[in-house]
Amino acid sequence: MPVELTGKVALITGGSNGIGAASARRLASLGVRVVVADIDAEQGKAVADEVGGVFVRCDVTVPSDSADAVALAVREFGGLDIAFLNAGIGTGCSLGDDFDVETYRRAMAINLDGVVYGAHHALPAIRERGGQIIATASMAGLMPMPGDPVYGANKAAVVGLVRSLGGAYPDVRVNALCPAFADTGIITPLRSTLEEIGMPILPVSAVVDTFMSIVEGSGTGEAWFVQAGRESEPFGFRNPPGPRAADGSRIQGAHKDPVSIALKEN
Repeated sequence: MPVELTGKVALITGGSNGIGAASARRLASLGVRVVVADIDAEQGKAVADEVGGVFVRCDVTVPSDSADAVALAVREFGGLDIAFLNAGIGTGCSLGDDFDVETYRRAMAINLDGVVYGAHHALPAIRERGGQIIATASMAGLMPMPGDPVYGANKAAVVGLVRSLGGAYPDVRVNALCPAFADTGIITPLRSTLEEIGMPILPVSAVVDTFMSIVEGSGTGEAWFVQAGRESEPFGFRNPPGPRAADGSRIQGAHKDPVSIALKEN
């Protein structure tokens, strides 16, 4: 059965363009009230006005900005059902001679810290309504990314964070959206190279289709890939090591990791 979204409330970081703006339009067309959060005030306000939502300036590297964005959603619309933590940038440096500390720190701050801060501040409001958090990761979080190892590192960290959060809060769904190269501003420096080697560039609409599959689904702790020529689905982390006894056998009923148990006991 189709999921009824009318009256739900969504907060979208990086909502002024690309995947964020397209997701705002799709959600609004289904009756969702949208808060567009971005540092680009002019374009962000334009998107918010277009979808009948509200805009909030939000630098995801500043924890208080994420707190303010959540507070605005609750104040304007009465709560929060979907936090789409989508803001992200490319890195543009490796760990060789071109390594730049400030470039590295900015990429990690936006792509990873922004998800951490957003999830932290959204969780109380999301839990009140049994909602969900979706973070934009990347195929680079599921496979090696030799051309941009820092980007691969922060996107892999987002995937790991989502997988762990999915088991930490039974009343909240937490999932990751992992597109390949999509037709957004983030691939501008790479576009000509991608075209030369015949690498498909995903239409943004295909990424939003998968985003909606997550929104309307029931899973948690999943990382949904979006790749040309394949139907999107959660990536299968097959046969992970998991908790095992000294003889190598699986520990039955070990649905929580030892760290979680220890934290609750202390």
